[in-house]
Amino acid sequence: MTTATTDLNFFQVKRGLFSWIFSIDHKRIGLLYLYSLMTFFLVGVTLGVLMRLELLNPGKDIMEAQTYNQVFTLHGVIMIFLFIIPSIPAVFGNFFLPIMLGTDDVSFPRLNLLSWWIYIIGSIMALSTLVFGDGPADTGWTFYVPFSVNTTTNVTMSVLAAFVLGFSSILTGLNFIVTIHRLRAPGMSFMKMPLFAWSLYATSWIQLLATPIIGITLMMIVAERFFGVGLFDPSIGGDPILYQHLFWIYSHPAVYIMALPAFGIISELLPTFSQRTIFGYTAIAFSSLAIAFVGYFVWGHHMFTSGMSGTGRIVFSIMTFLVAIPTAIKVFNWVATLYKGSINVQPPLLYALAFIFLFSIGGLSGLVLGALATDIHLHDTYFVVGHFHYVMFGGTGFAFFGALHYWFPKIWGKMYNITVANIAFVIFFIGFNVLYFPMLVVGLMGMPRRYYDYLPEFHIPNMISTFGSWILVTGLLLMLGNLVAGLFNGKKTGRNPWNSISLEWQTPSPPPLANFDKLPELPEGGPYNYKND
Repeated sequence: MTTATTDLNFFQVKRGLFSWIFSIDHKRIGLLYLYSLMTFFLVGVTLGVLMRLELLNPGKDIMEAQTYNQVFTLHGVIMIFLFIIPSIPAVFGNFFLPIMLGTDDVSFPRLNLLSWWIYIIGSIMALSTLVFGDGPADTGWTFYVPFSVNTTTNVTMSVLAAFVLGFSSILTGLNFIVTIHRLRAPGMSFMKMPLFAWSLYATSWIQLLATPIIGITLMMIVAERFFGVGLFDPSIGGDPILYQHLFWIYSHPAVYIMALPAFGIISELLPTFSQRTIFGYTAIAFSSLAIAFVGYFVWGHHMFTSGMSGTGRIVFSIMTFLVAIPTAIKVFNWVATLYKGSINVQPPLLYALAFIFLFSIGGLSGLVLGALATDIHLHDTYFVVGHFHYVMFGGTGFAFFGALHYWFPKIWGKMYNITVANIAFVIFFIGFNVLYFPMLVVGLMGMPRRYYDYLPEFHIPNMISTFGSWILVTGLLLMLGNLVAGLFNGKKTGRNPWNSISLEWQTPSPPPLANFDKLPELPEGGPYNYKND
């Protein structure tokens, strides 16, 4: 553990572009990820708004069917592989995990920088499909075969981009696992770690063990496109169902790569803004590991209509309901933490409460899809799209923005406008539900997903949904504008504006290069033992 006596923070030690893009300081690498992620996020949002404009009315509005297919594929690839999966671990995990553990950096700083460079290379490859070849893939972000083998669009580059991005994910997960095992401050046992660190630990094992599967699977697509190997295309002896199994063996655990860090964020926000010890620390910690473990065995619920055996469908359905148990434990403990707490309603808490509400809708609608009878009716309808966005955007997305508002004063040493942040949240929250809840309704009515046109009876829900996208974008732009204004013109803050007892709030704001200007003091009785509890 290295201490620093200098008054310079990590922004001031070195200046200039090259001092950032070649930095091995975990805090700068976290911010490099943040700036990159938000750029790609805004591109993905723009594509999403274009899709909703096309779906405002039946028939063609602003684009042809082929263009629509390419837009929703690129939207999915950007939002899944460039934003949601890396978001919380790459930004806040990189920035705060070492500080929360009481150390000065991750175990492998140069590997950490390499992971960001790999992420940028993969991102450039994904976006290059806009200008190279026959345009972006039109397969959807799942790259289902045999269509992804036979289409003339630039599937190969999209698949290779996802393959490269997988290495970034693996390196980040490896770094976090070793850091947690080897670099905790003296006296910090596993059961005294912050729950955010626990969530990153569980996530990192999924990244390390599951990501190679999708990498191999994507390279099999490339091999089939170039060499006609016959792995997945039934016309040359392949099995498309095999691709589905291989894809979802990774991609369902990947849902928990997206969700588990968000759970950790909520477990940090609620104790701080209720000034209470988190209810059921041990249960929350081990439920993260349980979710990571059971999550490996539920991939088949994406394939109930693919022709698998009745026994297989029953087993996967039961496992899907089992994975809901540790998630429900977390929700119960979060709500119990708020009970009789000294509630301080600030923007981060609003995002945390919205997370619980939206993720619960997403989780309960997921159980509808996990039940065999209802899934037969709802499979590949807009109900799946609504469910997915409630889980991913309503879950991980809201947790990400809650974390950004929570740690903003620690990262930059300044405070945004609280009133504007609250107004932006309300607009954002209303827009989200007006956008995505009609998708659940129109899915129940039977509208299939991934179509650029629809029957007249689906017009009203689609029109409402498109209006919701405008509201959501208004709130999003107001929120981001407020944060940027706070970055340049915000009032300076002290070490601990939220009165939290986590280690990261013992450092100056912004933190110095070596994270601490004095040896950190571990809170007595664990990381959430508030005095007025």
